[in-house]
Amino acid sequence: MNLKKLMVLTAAFSMVASITACSSGNNNGGNAAATNAPKDNATATDNSAATNAPAGNATAAAEITPEEGASLLVWESKEERPFAEEIAKQFTAKYNVPVKIEEVAPPDQVGKLTQDGPSGLAADVVLIPHDNLGKAVSASLLLPNDIFAEQTKADNTEASIVGSSFGGELYGYPRAAETYALYYNKSLVKEAPKTFDDVIAFSKTFTNKAKNKYGIMWEVGNMYFGYPFIATTGGYLFGKDGTDKDDIGLNNEGAIEGLKTFVKLKEALPIKSGDISADIKRSLFSSGDVAMDMTGPWELAAYKEALGDKLGVAPIPTIDGKTAISFSGIKIFGVNAYSQYPNAAKLYAHFASTKDAQLLLNKLIGSIPTNNEALKDAQITGDPFISAFAEQAKNSQPMPSIPEMGNVWSPVNAALPEIWDNNADPKAAMDKAVQQIKDLNNGATAK
Repeated sequence: MNLKKLMVLTAAFSMVASITACSSGNNNGGNAAATNAPKDNATATDNSAATNAPAGNATAAAEITPEEGASLLVWESKEERPFAEEIAKQFTAKYNVPVKIEEVAPPDQVGKLTQDGPSGLAADVVLIPHDNLGKAVSASLLLPNDIFAEQTKADNTEASIVGSSFGGELYGYPRAAETYALYYNKSLVKEAPKTFDDVIAFSKTFTNKAKNKYGIMWEVGNMYFGYPFIATTGGYLFGKDGTDKDDIGLNNEGAIEGLKTFVKLKEALPIKSGDISADIKRSLFSSGDVAMDMTGPWELAAYKEALGDKLGVAPIPTIDGKTAISFSGIKIFGVNAYSQYPNAAKLYAHFASTKDAQLLLNKLIGSIPTNNEALKDAQITGDPFISAFAEQAKNSQPMPSIPEMGNVWSPVNAALPEIWDNNADPKAAMDKAVQQIKDLNNGATAK
């Protein structure tokens, strides 16, 4: 069974947005005495004397209490620091464990953990995109989510649990998800298009290259945004739930069928892939020169400010009569295997990813929950923008988290522009990309 069949699950999103890292310095928040070897899992979770329980998870939390004198260092993104400061304040009030926040871009955290973990300088709790999980686990950098495993699985969407697991074991504590959807300008597009044929029909009346006006725009050379044109009609990345590096479905019959729609959309967007960037697209959509933009929730605040009540968000239009499947990314907390305070770190990772925490994150930042109850909360269902992303998420696939995922981006991000810019045959271009991926998988370390 391929990835598509196994991983079209309920609400899930992916963190794929690029975030600017800030220097974290060398202060480890009180962990200078950390040993140079990962904590033994049995020792780290030997909490037979624990008695205190956080609200909402009494059974699991009764088995764990913070170590005496514990203090924590947590790595967070710059954009989400307001949430981190507030949740850390709540955690300290509840458990009397001081928490220090340092800004490190989530995509950079595994690399930094690799360097700083053994020396005791790394954070106790890290925040990473789930597609970095395989690299972290393979390097023995993270402790499993064991104490709270059953609670985490029961509370969160199935897709977020898939994204938080590696090798059949749960490591992450999912806290947010993201995918992309279709933004549209209601003053230009009266009703969200249901199909990409509708997009093309509208664009015939709007697109004017000479005036730099386009019916739709997205980053056509980026596989993350191009994945619907591969997966919706039967393509996939890796087989066996995203774990089989030798089963690649990027050039199968279904993928090539979906890429026909990709090619047809050049009529709506007759420019080179290299002429499209996030900044250019944002500017054109905000000014009304692009009527529709396929992108993620990270643009929501800016687009609401620019368009006001003219802004609409809807699921991605269907492709070849099939509901569009997008990529999704899960932001997950992980516990540093070298942490001096694994009990406190596990408590924090759980505490900061509960229903209430995820709703707080949504309120402050606009993130999409993975918690099932949070997704049903009026705070989410009553928001027309967030609920549209949640609807798209029902038909999203979490990116594979195996280390070989790092070998996919460059070949496919070269193939898509070849198809778009140079009219390359989709089958030939994707065959070449797949061969490059296989060569990297079998002969080079994933980066």
